[in-house]
Amino acid sequence: MVDQINYEQDVNIDERALDVEWLKQADLMRKYATHAADTKKDMDEAKERLETGKAKIEMGVRQDPKEYGLEKVTEGAIQSTIQLQEEYQKLNQGYINAKYENDVAVAVVRAIDQKKTALENLVKLLGVSYFAGPQAPRDLTHEKLLEREQKEKNKNVKLSRRNKGS
Repeated sequence: MVDQINYEQDVNIDERALDVEWLKQADLMRKYATHAADTKKDMDEAKERLETGKAKIEMGVRQDPKEYGLEKVTEGAIQSTIQLQEEYQKLNQGYINAKYENDVAVAVVRAIDQKKTALENLVKLLGVSYFAGPQAPRDLTHEKLLEREQKEKNKNVKLSRRNKGS
């Protein structure tokens, strides 16, 4: 099962549930670091497709320049012709999109790391009674059960969406 990605929700801190936030922190870092690695792989594959497509177009231009509207074959003319080809433009846009997704994923990993620092500082404030007030201890077992139930609901929604698209 692929972990659900929700940047906005996962970088927020519920300051009333620091214990629960800490319990989720390591898993969040793993989830987003893995997601960033996946997007890096996608970006690298898109770059490889771009380079391969460019090479194929270049070979075609060199073999039959007239088919591409070239009278005089120069390196500059070849490179310009490559960039004007629709296939190249699509591959380049795919690479740009993959790079953007990777950049966002890397930024979220940094945000999750910043969340860890914020949690550390909030716990320090709590330790010096900054948030003092009478409170009953939280039932962590109940909180984890609620979280598991929510994940199951999300999983069922994802499966039903996938089935509708088939």
